[in-house]
Amino acid sequence: MAPRATKRKAMDGDGDQPKPQVQETLKRVTRSMAKQPHPESLPTKEKPKAKAKRQKKSADEDGAKAEAAPEELAVADGGSHNKTVVVEHCKQCNSFKTRAFQVRDGLEKGVPWVKVLLNPEKPRRGCFEIREEGGETFISLLDMKRPFKLMKELDMEKVISDIVEKIK
Repeated sequence: MAPRATKRKAMDGDGDQPKPQVQETLKRVTRSMAKQPHPESLPTKEKPKAKAKRQKKSADEDGAKAEAAPEELAVADGGSHNKTVVVEHCKQCNSFKTRAFQVRDGLEKGVPWVKVLLNPEKPRRGCFEIREEGGETFISLLDMKRPFKLMKELDMEKVISDIVEKIK
């Protein structure tokens, strides 16, 4: 074994000095790192936030002015057009939702000054109820089981026209 070691030393040139190690600076890139944009290419976050806040404030001011206008009209008329109708519908089946939207759209077309709320609170299970807030109940179908036969048999156009007549 000794002769081989001497040959290696002779091949290296300097027998006693170790070989200088070259450090390679390779960065390991993973898939998740490759998907992320480089920090230099990202725009600064401060500028868009400032613009968004300004736009949001102006939208809030416009919304406040728009909300104040109907209240002023209602007060000017003596408060007779301050009716709110609540449509409570279960979230168990999509048929509740479609009928609630039909009622909302029909009431808003028939009585433009009425305010319609859909599920202001957590709805009851199997419930489809249309009522005036703090007053009369127009339709109340409670604790329905599938396939919700009572609700599906309703003629929604007739129901909406009856409610519009009662509100006027």
